[in-house]
Amino acid sequence: MRLGEEFFKLGALELAPKLLGQKIVRCFEDGRKSEFVITEVEAYCGEEDLACHASKGRTNRTEVMYHRGGKVYVYLIYGMYWLLNFVCGNDGDPQAVLIRGVEGVSGPGRVGKALGLDKTFYGENLLFSDRLWLERGIDDLKVVASKRIGVEYAGPTWSNKKYRFFVDQ
Repeated sequence: MRLGEEFFKLGALELAPKLLGQKIVRCFEDGRKSEFVITEVEAYCGEEDLACHASKGRTNRTEVMYHRGGKVYVYLIYGMYWLLNFVCGNDGDPQAVLIRGVEGVSGPGRVGKALGLDKTFYGENLLFSDRLWLERGIDDLKVVASKRIGVEYAGPTWSNKKYRFFVDQ
């Protein structure tokens, strides 16, 4: 069953651990359909969160983060990897959750590659998309929280927050 609007109304810190165990469903252009169970995520909590792209304010890049939850925020890093984020919360409150890992795939760049993401996914509506959505998966997993990875530039206050969540194997 596709996860609906209520699920994405949650703030990033509440949504992030609830994403663990849920399934990303991807329908590829060649007709293949694959499911990916989410195993690792990071929460980014708005303009006050100095590790969040929205900390610089509303820009062309971050515009979709200011929309109501349920949209896709993708961005390119190192000129080759599209990173997948799910926008959450309410209009005007830029929050998102980065998908860092899925079952069998570790690292946000590898996740984007496995899902075949590109810039056309920017702003994709997970509630209605016929190529990418979320379905209920496994609940009641043991969740571990730790520091986010690679956000030292945000300073010790923000880089030390335990906003990374992963399934304890």
